Amino acid sequence: MSSGERRSIHAQSFGAGALADGDTGKPLRQVIFDCDGVLVDSEVLAEQVLTQQLAEWLPDLDAEAELRTALGMTTDAILGHLEAMSAHQLPMQALERIDSAIESRLADELAAIDGVAELLEQLSLQGMAMAIVSNSSARRVKASLAATGLDRWLGSVPLFTAEQVAVPKPAPDVYQLALRRLGRDVSECVVVEDSLAGVTAAVAAGLRVIGFTGAGHIPAGHDVSQREAGAWQSTANMAEVSTMISGLLTDDALAKE
Repeated sequence: MSSGERRSIHAQSFGAGALADGDTGKPLRQVIFDCDGVLVDSEVLAEQVLTQQLAEWLPDLDAEAELRTALGMTTDAILGHLEAMSAHQLPMQALERIDSAIESRLADELAAIDGVAELLEQLSLQGMAMAIVSNSSARRVKASLAATGLDRWLGSVPLFTAEQVAVPKPAPDVYQLALRRLGRDVSECVVVEDSLAGVTAAVAAGLRVIGFTGAGHIPAGHDVSQREAGAWQSTANMAEVSTMISGLLTDDALAKE
């Protein structure tokens, strides 16, 4: 998405059971990132692989259109969902074949999200604790960080993935696990998520969510959908994510005076 296409920041209060807009409770101590579509621009590559392969395997579906509704789901869940909609069956080892093709594209083409390195450097200099919560495997997340150089800032931060819980995003389980392991109250954290599955999961766990819409796979109007799912703010620009986080820290400082 070009800078000219980037949309402005929007704000919305959380729904019932989550933090209200501006009600931070305890000071901000932890920034939690999704990986795909937030740290690295991987979803567009994965979507291209899935679209091409599923057009062959499930020819009675509009794979590209159906995949837009499945953003943020695990690959296994996407395949199961689409197979159930089709009159055709997926071949044996479909998941392994898709994963192998995706990982080949990631190894050759993966790039960090524009501006995320600057954000991570700023947070590191501020001493802000960070973590990653992803529906991808730990192996893929670590490989993505290494391939893009983001492991410089995130190589040793706590990592929580769908492999560790019974039900992945959009269920809140992986965020609830992260909160327990990190020893954090929800008011001490802010989450950066791109997919509706991720926003839904984080909001269901009671967390404040910044919706990010600057990755290559994001459709027009996704910011509206993020806010409808409960996102506190939405932006396509990592510099604006930085401004939002800085604003929370400023609010915390003023509250202490």
